[in-house]
Amino acid sequence: MSKISIVVPVYYNSDTLELLYDDMKEKILDKLGDYEIVFTDDGSGDNSWEIMNKIREKDENVKCVKLSRNFGEHAALLAGLSQCTGDCAVTKQADLQEDSGIILEMYESWKQGNKVVLAVRSDRDEPFLKKLFASMYYAIIHKFVEKNMPVGGCDCYLIDRQVIKVLELLDEKNSSLTLQVLWAGFKTDRIYFHRKDREVGVSRWTLSKKVKLAMDSMLSFSYVPIRFMSSLGMIFFVISILWIIEIFIEALVIGTPVMGWASLMCLSLFSFGTMMVMMGIIGEYVWRTLDASRNRPPFLIDTVNECRKNDKE
Repeated sequence: MSKISIVVPVYYNSDTLELLYDDMKEKILDKLGDYEIVFTDDGSGDNSWEIMNKIREKDENVKCVKLSRNFGEHAALLAGLSQCTGDCAVTKQADLQEDSGIILEMYESWKQGNKVVLAVRSDRDEPFLKKLFASMYYAIIHKFVEKNMPVGGCDCYLIDRQVIKVLELLDEKNSSLTLQVLWAGFKTDRIYFHRKDREVGVSRWTLSKKVKLAMDSMLSFSYVPIRFMSSLGMIFFVISILWIIEIFIEALVIGTPVMGWASLMCLSLFSFGTMMVMMGIIGEYVWRTLDASRNRPPFLIDTVNECRKNDKE
């Protein structure tokens, strides 16, 4: 019989963890057969770790993993996947915005031979600006980075054990785990769901984290930023040549005096600003190269409390 692992990254989710477990118990756990739930505490400063272990006392199929500090959701998911023992694993957010019932649909799709099953948002009950920026991000990723990225986006996915081994082999930092899954190219299916608005707790998904994800996605999986720099440089070069020719023609043929210190300063400042932006993009690439060359692990595990079921065996 196949076994499924449910990997849940936890970061300041003390107010939703028990609600999440109760929701899964009510809707799916009795229907999954052999399962395990892997909670990964990503350096939470609240009592999430205590609540995770409280749930472990109620369910012998629960494993609790504690990281040494906050490494980010990408690392927390990787840590959970590295500790899971299922034939497949599904990622689950702890904020109660995804219906637990979709895990059953994803599991059935995996049994039919799909090694990657994406839970795609068909719609989302969130504020307009939040929906707008999310749609813009996924549209850009779909256009310039990964054609297989659903335009509606996906945070939850089920992957086969073979895909888990590939992710562990990649061992990338400053990257997007979802894009790594899509990059692997295994047979993929999609399950659509309606994403609910968050009703309990406060989101820790800050603007700075969203910006970092966007930059990591572009710089790790696309050559567009570098090509943009080259193209912009060529455009400015052509414009400068044409402008010089135009100035010489006016000065020699028409007799127009060469004037305009204000416009020249504006052009100089604009060019200087453009060069600084380009240097910043190059710096992002250099930083990521340096970070990778250090060969530091993407996460450090402090404590692992195994499933009590395994202890009995």
